[in-house]
Amino acid sequence: MLGGMGSLDDSHIVATAAAAASNAAVSKATASNAARPLSVSARLGRLQFHNSGKFRILQLSDIQDGPTVSSDTIRLIAAACDAARPDLVVLTGDQIAGYHSAYHATYRKRRWNTALDSIIGVGRQAANFLGDAMQGFPQTPQISESSQRRQEELDERANSASDPDDAQRLAHERALAGTRDLVRQSIRQFMQPIVERGIPFAVTYGNHDFQCGIDNCEFDAIFRELPGCLNPETTGAEPQRAMHMPGSGMPGQVAYAAEPGTFALPVSDVGHTRTVFGIVLLDSGDYARGGGYGSPSATGLDFLRTVPRLMDGAKSIVFQHIPLPQFYDLLRVVPSTTAYAVQGYRTYDSQTYLLDETKTLPGSFLGEGISCPDADSGEFQVMKDSDGYFALFAGHDHRNGFVGVDDGIMLGATPTCGFGAYGPDPKMRSARLFEFDIRHPYAPRTQLLQFGDLVGKPSSRKAYTFAMSHVPTNAGDTWNLLRRPKVFGSVLAVAVGLVAGKLFGGGKEK
Repeated sequence: MLGGMGSLDDSHIVATAAAAASNAAVSKATASNAARPLSVSARLGRLQFHNSGKFRILQLSDIQDGPTVSSDTIRLIAAACDAARPDLVVLTGDQIAGYHSAYHATYRKRRWNTALDSIIGVGRQAANFLGDAMQGFPQTPQISESSQRRQEELDERANSASDPDDAQRLAHERALAGTRDLVRQSIRQFMQPIVERGIPFAVTYGNHDFQCGIDNCEFDAIFRELPGCLNPETTGAEPQRAMHMPGSGMPGQVAYAAEPGTFALPVSDVGHTRTVFGIVLLDSGDYARGGGYGSPSATGLDFLRTVPRLMDGAKSIVFQHIPLPQFYDLLRVVPSTTAYAVQGYRTYDSQTYLLDETKTLPGSFLGEGISCPDADSGEFQVMKDSDGYFALFAGHDHRNGFVGVDDGIMLGATPTCGFGAYGPDPKMRSARLFEFDIRHPYAPRTQLLQFGDLVGKPSSRKAYTFAMSHVPTNAGDTWNLLRRPKVFGSVLAVAVGLVAGKLFGGGKEK
């Protein structure tokens, strides 16, 4: 136990998962029974505590796959939903690998894309080709008939356009129609286990989603096509106005919206007499023009200041993609020769680190440097000054899974749940479960639900899983791998990693 936090009993969750697996017929019937969703809150029509005094959230981060989502990713999501029986699923960004070769016609490395960025992007697509080759080239889904008709219409208009600019614009619209269709198919694949089980969900975005060419507002619209989506419409949003979402299937639920991927959801007590705590999803940005990762917008930070008033004084938990610089406060500096030490990222790359066991929960692990923005946006201070927040959880760093407390606020990193990008050992790819108790809602218990415990062995090819687990994502990762005794013993594996990391970048960008 650390600062009032605790991890859920592993044996209970694993036993629950085993029971679900051994009774597949019942699970399937439950999943397909729209009259009785798996989520208790869905049955009650709003996010609220149960009569038992409990409330559960399942966090999924960094699915980060192309149009054909890995079957292992879908198996993990399904098993985690069955084991956790959450009231709400929260997806914290990089659902889409926007750099995937299937999106090459609309790919943009940055929102302010330049010709040089497009050239560099070829390297990303080459890396994706290598990953596809290791998986036996999974087939990209065909676009729908409606998209084909739309593309044919745009082709005709482009061919007959007399203005070259119009022709170019129509050609881009044609490419976007194809990308939009493939993205929609990808989303429906990884969302299927959640939707089938009748679990409400909320989504924010990362630094790779937009790279396919689709903006967050359009992602929101695609997710809202699915039942249970709690992402509110943000066009003309007034952050202090409660919005009902009739299309969500949650008639009693309200949301407060700021911008796509940034909104708040109150969670009430059993009798609907008060808000017990708030759930805030925050778009943490993507890239900074000066280099490194971005930060929340001014609108997002203003929204964080506003939320405590909207929650009637109840505190909130924040979910976002990119971690804060304060995550480094949970680490301790060690000599570079220390086994399993990791090099910091950019601003912090002059030192090497291990987790500080006095500040983090048992079972936490650090597999890579924390890839936070170079500049501190002041987000953590906003949370402190408002006295309206008790926790912040992020994804982004696929190999990190830890929880600790810094200056009274719980901070947590959740590893990837996907098998389409780099990450920890396949058995450690995870979803994160939170269980809140109404007696002490600001000290939730949390646990990683790992693939190895819930599902078993991955179906992906060994070469693919090894490459995605061990190829370095930047120069610092190369040395991090050399500090792992088991990896150090395999000189050939490291050499391959060095070459691949140098040529292709492996999945993380500076």
